[in-house]
Amino acid sequence: MNNLLCGCLLAACTLQGMARAEQGVKVTADEAHQRVDITIDGKPFTSYVWPSVLKKPVLFPLIAADGVDVVRGFPLAPRPGERVDHPHHAGIWFNYGDVNGFDFWNNSDAIKPADQPKMGTIHQQKIVSTKSGRDRGELVAESVWTTGGGQDILEQKARYVFSRHKDERIIDLIVTLHALDRAVFHDDKEGLLGLRVARFLESAGEKGGTFTDANGRPTEVPASNLPGASGVYLTSEGKQGDQAWGTRGRWCALTGNTEGQVITIAIFDHSGNPNYPTYWHARGYGLFAANPLGQHIFDPKAPQLDYTVEKNQNVTFTYRILLLPRAPLAGEMNRDADAFAADYR
Repeated sequence: MNNLLCGCLLAACTLQGMARAEQGVKVTADEAHQRVDITIDGKPFTSYVWPSVLKKPVLFPLIAADGVDVVRGFPLAPRPGERVDHPHHAGIWFNYGDVNGFDFWNNSDAIKPADQPKMGTIHQQKIVSTKSGRDRGELVAESVWTTGGGQDILEQKARYVFSRHKDERIIDLIVTLHALDRAVFHDDKEGLLGLRVARFLESAGEKGGTFTDANGRPTEVPASNLPGASGVYLTSEGKQGDQAWGTRGRWCALTGNTEGQVITIAIFDHSGNPNYPTYWHARGYGLFAANPLGQHIFDPKAPQLDYTVEKNQNVTFTYRILLLPRAPLAGEMNRDADAFAADYR
């Protein structure tokens, strides 16, 4: 065998090896750059990041199988024409607006210095493990919730399961909080699993207005005045559009279209979560959140919740985020919810 043929065979084997390496769900940690990248068959899906400009770790971006990013770029990677309100709405996050009187939800670099002592920060501590595979990968990360007074009150262990099934992309999030001190999640609308969607998934009928947090800080949100917004919410209880906000359900789906492509992002609640089924903090301007720990704030007839985790006790929350390249029927979503429940009995 001549040298040229040997070289060609070696190159072919190398390319085949590279192709095999790119296949499947790959989870790659790069702690030096404060990120863990997740790809599917060599194409970006999402990244777990904890940049210094944020006050918590987030998943960003979030890319569907057809290559469309379904979350807003601002503040991490702004795009032309996007809204720039609520700078704490970055990618996908997990936190809460009032724990022992400290606000972990609204914290950002935009907070006035006088308000900083009232805020909380979630500090990334450790990447525990990563795992890649043909159809799923996993990431386990640890972080700590620290009050504006410098006290660590909650240790968090988050397990992310990234998977694909045919044309669907899926993220399961299993978060266990360990109380270092008595932690009271006061009844508040700002929680718990949140994401800020891309422009095309906003509601075309968004009227805008002034939105205030638990401390009365106002944020002005303009009405929908740019083309392209087409998002419509649908819950497991049949609530649509603006009617979804403040209602309960085992799932909520948001469907919109961009450049002829129909895309749905759905969140599934798990029956093992506290105060199941969750309330949906779902706004037409693009905030999409599952919040089981607000109650009276959503339903004035319901009692104050004030969910409490005693010192040295744990609580676990389990959610699924599903990306679909179509508008699903309610029956399909109910079957998906049943499958999710079966996966985490």
